[in-house]
Amino acid sequence: MAIPDFQSIMLPLLELLQDGKPRTTRQCIEALADRFELTREERSELLPSGQQPVFDNRVGWARTYLKKAGLIDSPRRGVLQISQRGRAVLAERPNAIDIPCLMRFEEFREFRTRQQPGEERRAEPSPPLERADPLEQMERAYSELRTALVEELLRELRGVSPAFFERLVLQILLKMGYGGGLEQAATLVARTGDEGIDGTIHEDKLGLDVIYIQAKCWTNPVGRPEVQKFVGALHGRRARKGVFITTSSFTQEAREYVQHLDPKVALIDGETLARLMIEHNVGVSVKATYELKGIDRDFFEDTG
Repeated sequence: MAIPDFQSIMLPLLELLQDGKPRTTRQCIEALADRFELTREERSELLPSGQQPVFDNRVGWARTYLKKAGLIDSPRRGVLQISQRGRAVLAERPNAIDIPCLMRFEEFREFRTRQQPGEERRAEPSPPLERADPLEQMERAYSELRTALVEELLRELRGVSPAFFERLVLQILLKMGYGGGLEQAATLVARTGDEGIDGTIHEDKLGLDVIYIQAKCWTNPVGRPEVQKFVGALHGRRARKGVFITTSSFTQEAREYVQHLDPKVALIDGETLARLMIEHNVGVSVKATYELKGIDRDFFEDTG
């Protein structure tokens, strides 16, 4: 089955704790994963950031919301136990426990309506537009913004001149650390007689190895014949390494062709190029920075 959202986990989590036995968060996660019959792949599926499994994160938010409503307690770090209020709620035999259900508790309303100092407080917050937990909403929004930026960069890239694109490619490679950070370690090849080579860049500061570059500002996919011409140019220069970069894409035949070649050839399509530009701040600027902080549990450990 699909991984349940964090609100759908609230009632099963409370029911798991109804026997009054304290359980660690990890024990709860494993028991709930069994209850929802999650596959190994579903249990290990990660958030977009790759920092935490999706299911673990959702159980964590279900735990947080139940604690804020006073339905579960934490007798010690990382341990959960049902409260008297939690027992009373289960005695009502609810079909589900979700945010509207928890809003009847004053502590939870305070938690949901808490604002930064100076901001107007609302008596009743609007219901959430989706059932994703707050961290997932942030990560999903970040992923959507990044995807939109990639698409916008691709539109811009496909409108630049070939000369501009070649300079851009060298700039990205320099930002990635090739050429040892030295501008003179990256050069454009003259148009006449370039034999399919648009530029070169040193792989290291000493210039012990040279990478040859082909840059195609295209909209149509790059096929195997074009890549073969580039490989032929590399052979003509006795080159060992090459990078073929395009604003479009590569056909499957082109990708298969370079898999077992000598010289080694890396293929970078438009989407990969745009993501490299974002990662290395080429053609983009930072609009805002947000820090996501969490409680440092070790700081509050009683060492006395």
